[in-house]
Amino acid sequence: MPITVAEAGRTLADPATYADDELLHAALSLLRREAPVHWVEAPGYNPFWAVTRHADIQEVERENETFLSAPRPVLVGASVDAAHQRSEAGRTALRPLIHLDGHEHRGMRGVIADRFRPQAVGHLEPRVRALAGKAVDRMREFGSACEFVGDVSDVYALDVLLCLMGLDRSESAQIFRFTPAGRRPLPPEARQSAMREFYTYFMDLAARRRARPTDDLASVIANARLDGRLLDDREMLSSYIIILSAGHDTAGATIAGGLKALIENPGQLDMLREHPDRLPSAVDEMIRWVTPVKGFMRTAVQDYTLRDVVIRKGDSVLLSYPSANRDEAVFDAPHRFDVERTPNRHLAFGYGVHHCLGAALAKLEILSFFAELLPRIGTMELSGEPAYLSSAFSGGLKYLPLRYSWAH
Repeated sequence: MPITVAEAGRTLADPATYADDELLHAALSLLRREAPVHWVEAPGYNPFWAVTRHADIQEVERENETFLSAPRPVLVGASVDAAHQRSEAGRTALRPLIHLDGHEHRGMRGVIADRFRPQAVGHLEPRVRALAGKAVDRMREFGSACEFVGDVSDVYALDVLLCLMGLDRSESAQIFRFTPAGRRPLPPEARQSAMREFYTYFMDLAARRRARPTDDLASVIANARLDGRLLDDREMLSSYIIILSAGHDTAGATIAGGLKALIENPGQLDMLREHPDRLPSAVDEMIRWVTPVKGFMRTAVQDYTLRDVVIRKGDSVLLSYPSANRDEAVFDAPHRFDVERTPNRHLAFGYGVHHCLGAALAKLEILSFFAELLPRIGTMELSGEPAYLSSAFSGGLKYLPLRYSWAH
């Protein structure tokens, strides 16, 4: 049965919606068409405005002095919102970049920005390409079948993260436990234990990097200065956690989702094999198609009119990136996977002052993997039913069973 606009809005607050592509995009298409700025009241959640059009999301992002990340940076239940605000008041919560605004955001962004500029990322290319080759080798070691997410894409994304941080491969199991993917299957008590381990591990790492600085991101964070002083423990740990969360899940999710899209669109796969020079545009299309970060929240500090709707001071808005990336006003045939799509004005990396710092590295990571895989792989097909994560913030495939052969 068709859903109503009110039902479509409420689905956006249900993490299970994001594990059902058909339902998600049916709801978003309806909202874009009928109510692009829509007030949502969902059980268990504080109310919010759902903003679903590409242009409107850009407008909110541009008005970054009116719409702030604090105090509600991501869409979570009302009880989690309240707990977050209590921990903020007590200065016990970590505050990664996505939680910050204004001068504080600019300062903390500057701590790691140089390591993510295109020139710096370019220096990483040989190492990332080598890691991509090892990931394809690992896939080949499985023979003709694997569970791609757990066996390949998560491992590769973690290897790149270790390389960036200057950590040894022997530490991969422990570092993986600190990533969102590694914590996901854990019950709340075990997650809390993992976070305590995270504090201990990274405080020790920072002490070692301060005693003996090295040329890696772990050392950059440990020795960074803000307003002339070293980062305090909260700032330093917040910087480490944004690298772990943004640097692992999103790239792995896009690689897995991009591979699934190629399998389901064999003509597009054939085109890339014949024209490998089109891989950069294919990478952007994979990022648009998967949109691993589903949305951020912003809260208005004054009344603001968006598309003739008055958003009141104190109201929160959800910026729906999957919706922006399927907006018919911006993308021709937005529900078609097209590796030649250009220009590709997707908002998967956000927009404006909060544009993702790691965008260049993510593109390099994805491109390197497929540049290594496509010349070597033969046939590919799904060997079972894929499954998606239930998450209203960041997600993608959690299970992708494959059968394949090798070209050589």
